[in-house]
This record gives sequence, C-alpha cells and structure tokens, in this order.
Amino acid sequence: MHRTHHCNELRAAHIGQAVTLEGWVNRRRDLGSLIFIDVRDREGMTQIIIDPAASPEAHKAGGDVRPEWVLRVRGTVRSRGQQVNTHMATGEIEVLAAHVEVLSTCPTPPFPLDGDEESDDLRLQYRYLDLRRPRLREAMRARHLITQAVRTYLTAQGFWEIETPILTKSTPEGARDYLVPSRVHPGHFYALPQSPQLLKQLCMVSGLERYFQVCRCFRDEDLRADRQPEFTQIDIEMSFASQDDVFAVTEGVITAAFAAWGREAGAPFARLSYQAAMETYGTDKPDLRYELPQVDVTDAVRGCAFQAFKTVCEEGGRVKAMRVPGGATLSRREVDELGKAAAALGAKGVLAAKFLPTGEKQSPLAKSLTDAEWQAITAATGAEAGDCVLFVADKAPLVHQALGAVRTSVAERLGLAKPGTYAFAWITDFPLFSFDKEENRWVSEHHPFTAPHEEDLAFLESDPGRVRSSSYDLVVNGIELASGSVRIHRRDVQERVFKILRLTPEETQERFGFFLDALQYGAPPHAGIAPGLDRLVMLILGRSSLRDVIAFPKTQKAADLLSGAPSPVRAAQLDELHISITKE
Repeated sequence: MHRTHHCNELRAAHIGQAVTLEGWVNRRRDLGSLIFIDVRDREGMTQIIIDPAASPEAHKAGGDVRPEWVLRVRGTVRSRGQQVNTHMATGEIEVLAAHVEVLSTCPTPPFPLDGDEESDDLRLQYRYLDLRRPRLREAMRARHLITQAVRTYLTAQGFWEIETPILTKSTPEGARDYLVPSRVHPGHFYALPQSPQLLKQLCMVSGLERYFQVCRCFRDEDLRADRQPEFTQIDIEMSFASQDDVFAVTEGVITAAFAAWGREAGAPFARLSYQAAMETYGTDKPDLRYELPQVDVTDAVRGCAFQAFKTVCEEGGRVKAMRVPGGATLSRREVDELGKAAAALGAKGVLAAKFLPTGEKQSPLAKSLTDAEWQAITAATGAEAGDCVLFVADKAPLVHQALGAVRTSVAERLGLAKPGTYAFAWITDFPLFSFDKEENRWVSEHHPFTAPHEEDLAFLESDPGRVRSSSYDLVVNGIELASGSVRIHRRDVQERVFKILRLTPEETQERFGFFLDALQYGAPPHAGIAPGLDRLVMLILGRSSLRDVIAFPKTQKAADLLSGAPSPVRAAQLDELHISITKE
C-alpha cells in the first residue's frame, strides 16, 4: 500500500499495472453510480474512477470525500478511450480504484486553491493552503532548481560553500539591525547579519580564496514589493580577483540560473558607468529593454527667449530633452501626467514639443525659440515628424532624475518594456561617498569596505566627492539584482575611509577593531558580489512580487500573518534577558 507512482507519472505504457497513489482531492464529480476524483500531489494530477461494480468498498469510501481530503488509492491503470484529456499530462489514462483510504479530512478552504492571483493577507494567514496552488508550487520548484544550478556552477568554478554565523556583532552602517539580547551576557546584544560582509572578507584573509554561501540576511527597513525583512542572497567572494573576474563568474551564475528554468540570460552583459547611466537615463538602474535616452540641450537654448530655460542656464542648471518616437499622439492630459512624474521628484514639470507632419512645432516653446535653436534641438534629439520631445530644466542631478522618471512613465504608458525579455547591464564606477545634508557628513554610497579607484586615492581627504569606487551593480529591467565591489585590503586605506565617515578612533576600534587587526595579517586583494536569490527567481518566473517566490513571506509591515509574529512575550522571558519594557 505504499505509493508506487507520483500523480504525474502514469501514461499509456502503464495500462494494466496495479498502482498506489497518495495525494489531495483536487476535484470530485459524482455521476450517480460512477464517482470521478482528480487526485493531486506535488508533481501533478491523475483521474481516479470508482465503480461500485468493481469495488463496493471503494465506492462507499469515495462517496464521502470532499476537496482537499488526503487519500491513498490502490487500483489498476486503464485507458480513457475516446475521453482523453489533452490538458493533463496523465490525460490518456485513469485509475480504476480497488481500494480508497481516507488519510485526512479537510473543512472547506477559506479561498479557492486554483487561482493565479497574488497572495493577499488572507492567503498569507493560511500560507500552508496557499502553497498548494500550482502557481506557488511551481515557484518553489523553480527556486529549488535555480539554487541547485547555482551551487553546481560555483562548485565547478572552484568555490567552497562556507557557512557564516547568524548571531554576530552589530556594526550598523546603513539599514537598521535586528538585535538579539543575550541571556548569559546581560545588557549585551547580538545582531542578525544584514550580510556576511566582514566574515566573507575574513575568509579571504584566511586563505580560503573562493567562497560562496546561499545565505539568509536580515534588515530592519521600510518594505516594498521587492523587499522583505529577511531575504536570501548568493554571497560570493574571490581572492586575487579583478572586477572583470567577478563579472565573468556572476554572468556564469546568472546564465546557469536562467538555464535551470529554460531561459536565456544573454551574457555577456552590457557595461555602463554610473555617470553615463545618470546622464543618459537619469537613473543608476536603467531599464534597457527600450531606449528613450535623454540629451543635453543646454547650449542650444542658453540664449533663448523662453525665460524659464534662460534662468536655469544662468544659474548653472541644465536643460535636457528626450525624444519619444511617435509621441505626437500623446494628449495634453497624458503630457500633464508625465509632468507629475517629474514634479514628484521636485522638478517644476515637463514641457512638450510635438513635431507635426506639417513641419510645425506644437508647443508652448514654439514662438520662444528661433529656427536655429529648433534645428539644434532636432539635431541633438534626432526628432522627426510625428515625434514628441519632452524637456526638463533644473539643476543637476535633479534634472537627470526627473527626466528619468518621465522616461519610465512614458515606457509604461506606451508598453515599451516587453514582458518575458531581459536586458542586463553592469553599472560601474559609483561615487565612493555621498554627502548627507541632514547629518552634515560624508556617508558610503555602498558600504565602507569598498575600495576607491587607485588613481583617486589622493583625493580621499581633500575632495571625497570626487573619489570613484571600485563598485558595481548588476541591473536587469530596471531592478538591481546584485551589488558588489573590489574590497579594501589595506588597513591604512580602511582607516582613512573610517575617518572620512567621522568614526572616531574609539568607535572604529569598538565596531571594527577585529577586522582592522585581520587586515594587517597578509590580507590578499579580493572582490565579491551578492545576487539576490529571491529577486532572481522572481525575474526568471516573471512575477511582480517577492511574496510569490518565498515559501513563508512577511507582509509589507514585516508581519508574519501565519504565526502572528512579531508578538509579545511573557514577562518571565524578559526577566531572563534582563529587559524591561517601559510604556509611556
């Protein structure tokens, strides 16, 4: 009576065999004397027919079953004859039941288990039922195959999978840590790792040379559709490696992951500097499935009669333009909506110029620009009859970002980002620092262990904003999939970076003393990267939310609706941890 086959396995070649199946009732149809039951397991579905003439006992048991009951069915495989179901892999056959055993009953589920919609709060509360849906079951299988393909590829490339601690030291620099109180060390706390950054670098100092880990990470930050408080990343670190070495390995990882689900990634990937990405697309995460580049037309309109452009130019700002092929059909309302995308970032709005087939320009700028100025704009943008050119004028970098937001909005409106296509790009040479006006100090653009460009080391103290980092992001379809860098492997350079970040010697020693000590013991040059596994699976499957590819996700408020976490704990537990909660 043990299961002999999964519910997707039986074919015409099995006709006449005695088999035992186990699974859930997907659907039951009672046609009077005959009962048909579709039995489903993880792998697929098989139709069971119960005939009282063949087995009165089985017919009696089958008369009571309902959807989602768990059954064990023993019977004989037979042909469906002319009733073949072409929509089922097992559609040529059915199993004539000789014995039906009810292993478990089930009340009516609180929602249908056959839809393709995204999981809502009710489905998250009953996630163990939601996971029975084909859509989510497929995602779990895909995640397994993709993860195994990544492990196989990296092992073949000489990497060792090494586990690093979950309970570690709090070294906050960026997102907030999740803290774990220590019972045996009153008043002291562990932190759940935001990433194994320092530990994987210590693996390089240890001489392990090539490390990877499919690891859990935790960040206490505001959530979005593509963020979760706990997530999984494919952590990679390499000694004696250049940026190009990391790119080659990562492209192999992505190619293997895509191939595991029958997709092509299209390596090698495009490369674009941060500065070029911002100037051309207005973002460091450009969606390259479509073009719509922005161009600088400041010089073309510097002396024009249009006061808004003239003022921006005089104040050192920029005027940028973007050609929308066929955009002359955009309505005034649609242009106003595009302006809202720019205004949301702080820009004053968008000006449009429609290039009509008659040669006229339909625009508030029409009478304010000379023929020579229009010719310069046309030459810069490549605008033709039937196109629309959109303008934004402001100071950099706001002008880049605002027109970049307009670009994204135009693409959504015109359907330019085709589903099922992938456009990867490496974004390189980010600034090492950005200036935080609220804190009045320099902060790391990525993290403080990123190496500066060797030729920019001389500007570390004198002009931090000029220093480029040896960091890189892998972007696909406008989404950051991975981030990494060449690391600082010299203690003196690392200490200089900490000083620029305004960490006192005491703070540096308290937070990172163990790491600085390690750097002086023969640390090799090393580099790494960490693609997000959750996002990778989401992209490969074409899903829009991480909820669809994680077995037990949290809500956007970081709540686990299934278990009710986070939740209060008993006073006795708090006493053991030497913690008291003060209520206002």
